[in-house]
Amino acid sequence: MNKYDKFSKEDLIKVVEKLESRKKYGLIWDEEKVKEQFEKDAENALPVLKEIKGKEIKDKNDKPVNILIEGDNYHALSVLNFTHQEKINAIYIDPPYNTGAKDWKYNNDYIDSTDSYRHSKWISFMDKRLRLAKNLLTEEGIICVTIDDYEIPRLLLLMEEIFGEFNHLGTIAIRNNPAGRSTTKGVSITHEYAIFFGKSDISQVFRLERSQIQKDRYDQKDNKGSFEWVNFRKPGSMRAESPSMFYPVFITTDSVRIPNMKWDSIKEEWIALEKPQKNEKILYPVDDNGEERRWRYGVERARAEIDEFKPKIQKGKLHAYVKGRLNDEGILPMTWWDKKEYSSTAYGTNLLKDMFSELQAFSYPKSIFAVMDCLKVMSDKKDAIILDFFAGSGTTGHAVLELNKQDGGSRQFILCTNNEKNIATEVCYPRIEKVIQGYKNQKGKKVEGLGGSLKYLKTKFVKNASSKDDFKIRITKECTEMLCLREGIFDEIKKTNDYRIFQQGDKTLAVYYSLEHKTLSELKKELNKIDGEKIFYCFTLDPLGLDKSDFRGWNNVSLESIPQKILDVYKQIYEY
Repeated sequence: MNKYDKFSKEDLIKVVEKLESRKKYGLIWDEEKVKEQFEKDAENALPVLKEIKGKEIKDKNDKPVNILIEGDNYHALSVLNFTHQEKINAIYIDPPYNTGAKDWKYNNDYIDSTDSYRHSKWISFMDKRLRLAKNLLTEEGIICVTIDDYEIPRLLLLMEEIFGEFNHLGTIAIRNNPAGRSTTKGVSITHEYAIFFGKSDISQVFRLERSQIQKDRYDQKDNKGSFEWVNFRKPGSMRAESPSMFYPVFITTDSVRIPNMKWDSIKEEWIALEKPQKNEKILYPVDDNGEERRWRYGVERARAEIDEFKPKIQKGKLHAYVKGRLNDEGILPMTWWDKKEYSSTAYGTNLLKDMFSELQAFSYPKSIFAVMDCLKVMSDKKDAIILDFFAGSGTTGHAVLELNKQDGGSRQFILCTNNEKNIATEVCYPRIEKVIQGYKNQKGKKVEGLGGSLKYLKTKFVKNASSKDDFKIRITKECTEMLCLREGIFDEIKKTNDYRIFQQGDKTLAVYYSLEHKTLSELKKELNKIDGEKIFYCFTLDPLGLDKSDFRGWNNVSLESIPQKILDVYKQIYEY
């Protein structure tokens, strides 16, 4: 007897309807056996943030304040959906790899290789978080997820479903373990993957600086700069992909010439309007196997830069060569990265050992150089906001600060991590503190700090109340740090029972908590004394917001109501 034998007709119809409603292609997993601990933690409650005051790091400069959030990353992402929706330029995460070696917990239990729902649990765990993360990216934003062979097949399908198949910008293999990791049956694994997806069809990856080996190829110079001679026929590209890049070139042992031509739009081909001169041969981009390829440039550019060409005999055949120029734009990232600096042992584990007197309980930290290059690929903005919600030992934060040092940028990081095995309090936070303020390495040599500010926040829960109004009052009293984070304004300059005022640079934030507006006139006077941009959050029970006629004469102040906007965001995430 199976479980369906006792079902009523109505129950069976529901089962059939559910089965028929399922998608017919893509990633499907058992969602009914994958309830998570975070769902129990947030039962009948909503998350907010509270600052851990003793862990603040202040810098004298006016650069953005970096953020470390301790707590379950689902709750942190929920808060960020209010504070940073469509504000994040790049997300870099290194989630648990689900190796079966009890390397991560689900529902407070370690998952091992014998768990028949191991993959379903991991997929569900990632699905919930990636969907919240997508909301945070700007339209041109990019997410990078590092992973190895255990889950890459399922992760690719999941990300295609969430971000769209055509927003897959590439998968890069990073040689992070040159010595290789042995496996029971298979090959020795020397690399992992970095998967890049864009938020939308306007997302694009950016160029990396050329390596010294790549620069050394450009070993010839003329009055325009460095160059190397390259075959004008483009390798790997076919005629069918770019018909207009397939055309005749007239060539001799001494010269290269582009003839006069016209484009036949019906046949989609170039037709020469003249015959080759004496000794000239007609050359097409056809390889040694007879495959029709394409030229590197279109007709107009080739004709304009004809002085950059020369004929060259290779293996008894005449070819057209052109000067490949070394430019400052860098090079598009390739699918195989193998710098020695990508080694997770040499430039990940050993770096942590050098920073701490004892290596804390953290395995296989990422190479800071691999993370830096991933960040360069995702954004060229020097003021980018970068999120890592699997922060671990804090490598992403370290990488952001190092990038700022290199190019004078003002990038800001937001790191989220739980405190399992004290990873937040004993590894991630101390590492960022050392990187910002400087430290002595294991040889006693002083390493200069990179500078920067940090706020340490922790997730907390506001319990629901029988009265909706009472719940709104509770949320309002506990949402101050969320509002500071949303506006990027943290330094408190005045605090009363009814309101608080914060400043950062030339920006001011005021939060008013009282339902009775007896002290509003007092706050108005305070704000009118202050120059610059001002934003004012005022408590109201009315879901429609505030009556703006009550705020006439407030100079240069933007008005926002709370807590309804917070509740509107949470309503899409939680049931309450």
